[in-house]
Formats: sequence, structure tokens, C-alpha cells
Amino acid sequence: MTFYDDLETRSADARAASLAECLPALLVHALTLPGNAALTDFDLTNITSAESLARLPVLRKSELGVAQKLRPPFGGFSGPDFEYAFQSPGPLYEPGRTSHDWWRFGRFLHATGIGVGDIVQNCFSYHLTPAGTMFENGARAVGAAVLPAGTGQTELQAQAAHDVGVTGYAGTPDYLKVILEKADEMGLTLAISKAAVGGGALFPSLRQWYLDRGIACRQCYATADLGNVAYESTAMEGLILDEGVLVEIVTPGTGNPVPFGEVGEVLVTTLNPDYPLIRFATGDLSAFMEGSSPCGRSNLRIKGWMGRADQTTKIKGMFIRPEQVAVFVAKHPEVTRARVIASRAAESDVMVVKIEGDVGRADVYAASIAETLKLRAQIEVVAIGTLPKDGVIIEDQRTYD
Repeated sequence: MTFYDDLETRSADARAASLAECLPALLVHALTLPGNAALTDFDLTNITSAESLARLPVLRKSELGVAQKLRPPFGGFSGPDFEYAFQSPGPLYEPGRTSHDWWRFGRFLHATGIGVGDIVQNCFSYHLTPAGTMFENGARAVGAAVLPAGTGQTELQAQAAHDVGVTGYAGTPDYLKVILEKADEMGLTLAISKAAVGGGALFPSLRQWYLDRGIACRQCYATADLGNVAYESTAMEGLILDEGVLVEIVTPGTGNPVPFGEVGEVLVTTLNPDYPLIRFATGDLSAFMEGSSPCGRSNLRIKGWMGRADQTTKIKGMFIRPEQVAVFVAKHPEVTRARVIASRAAESDVMVVKIEGDVGRADVYAASIAETLKLRAQIEVVAIGTLPKDGVIIEDQRTYD
């Protein structure tokens, strides 16, 4: 077995020694950026580990949004040098660089078996959001060629995969199935044998569906703000932390670490001087796993995505936030309440929006929902008083067993 680099197999002592050297330097550099002004109120001496990071405040996505309005485009958390400016729902903006493996996806793609000689059909969006560019940057790092397919136009995607001889896929977990089924309808044979997926849950039944077709499917845990955080290997026992991040698991809504192995909110510190986010709260739940991966990679592992610490929910690879639902309701005076319900059907995410109020036909709201939530949805009009008054705006009915 080959590894991406020697960092993946370091001893715990070697990794700790490297962190003790680079973390203080990163914090000193972070203080030069105005977005990190709050850190000046804290004693940064002897912060050389994840445990000592707990003395510092948590940075939440909402705070990042406020800071970006005051200091556009990146809130003072990034230096002046960048080649990309991306926009995610919110809106929130993220910087990007063209330098080698800037988002750290090369390590994940290598663990998936993608490298020199492969052609990767990159089905992540290249429009405004960063995922398409993130995976392309990682593919270049491992020497793979890229078909920049983006999203949609499934018939053209299937034809291109056949004509170009695509061997790898990058995209959301369920869209590859759509492409494969379309290729079957068209009588096309595809050569895809490796899939690197993210942006949504990889359900066991779907992974098996791919395996039955000879496709090894691996998943990563990544965000638009942070890049790649953790990834699966051939061992498929949890997700291995990337060497360019420091992860903490804390009690949701706080910065207090939970006992090792317990479920809590994921905080990530990026060891990237271009964009050093310190104790960034992802809003995702996970837990550390005991031991190290049988594949030989020695870094800590997490159990993967185990839900949200808040009601923000990822559906079809896009985050849906309660704030977006509130914007939709505010647009329509006749709508008193709305509730988003996420479920699964035929191995794909389904989004239903239930609307309560003195309203007429459901289809009248289709365009407004698509514009505000950035996804099309099934819309149901319900009688006034039908929706439970339990504070739930986004209900996730999917199971991850």
C-alpha cells in the first residue's frame, strides 16, 4: 500500500511535536488578520495542542457572516492574496488559491485510488460554490485528468463519461447512480470504477449498489469554509482526519470538549496561513474513535456525520437553514408558517415544504421556494393549525443506519 505522503503514518509523538511547533506560529500569524481581533484578549502562550486550544473562543458561521458584512469579502479572516472568491448560501464568501492541494483533497482522492492515468468526472458545481474547484485542485495534486462536468444535463454526462473513458467520479453520493442508470437506458458502457463523494450522506444501501457494479465508493467530510477535514480509506472504518486540520469534539453550543468517544459538535482549526480559521464550529455532530485505521494511516478518526447540532440540514448537497425558511415566509403575508421535511426515496434525497396559512394552490410557491432555498421541492398546503408548534423548522426524517 502506498500513502499520499509520510505525514499520514507519523507516530502520535511526531504529530504532536509538529503541532507544538506550527500551532503557535499560526496563532501569531492569525493575530495579524483583523478578523481575529478577539484573540488578543486571550493568553496565547503555551497553546500547542488541541487540548490547550480550548482556552480560545469558538468561531461560529453566524459570526463569520457578520464579519463579512463589516469587512467584505472575507471578514478580515483572510490575507489579501487569493485567486478565487466563492459564494455559498447565506450568502457567505470563501477565498481560494490555485496552489498545490490548497483544500487538501489530494489525500482523499489518493486514498480512494484515484491518481495518474485516471479521468475524473467532476460533478460538483463550478458555479459560485467552491466544491467543483476544490475537487479539481485535488485531482491535479494526484495527477488525474478532469472532465469538468458540473451539475445537471444527465444525458450529456453519461455520453461524455462513455466517450472520454471516465474512470473516476467526484460528486454527491446519489448523482452517480442517476448517471449510471441513464447510461443503461442509452445502451452505454461506462468504465467508472472509483467514486469520491461528499456533500451528503453515503447510505450503506447505496454504497452496496455501487459495489455490486464494481465501483469502490469512498466519502469525505468537508465544508466550503474549511476544505477537506476527514476521509475514508480502503479500511472503511471511520473517517481519518486530514493532516492539515486540528479537530475538537465539544458539547454543542459551547467550546467545552466532551470525553473522548462521546458525540459532540465538530470544531476545526485549519493549519492554513492563507485562511486560518481558529476553532470554527461546523454545526455537525460526530465522535472520535479509539485506535487507528487498519490501513496504516495513524491520525485520529471520527465516526463521520452524525447529525446537526442545530437545525441546519444538508439536502442534495446543499445546506438548508431555518433563516432561509423565515425569508420565504416573510415574502408571503398569507403564509403564517412553513416546515421543511427531508426524506429519502429511491436512494435520493427528497425535500417537502409544508405551508400553513390562508393560501391557495401549492404550485404558486414553487418558484419562490426554489429561489429562497436554492432547491426545488415538493410543496404541500396544510390547514391552519396543522403544523406542530414544537419549534422545528427543518425536520430530517432520514436514517443513517
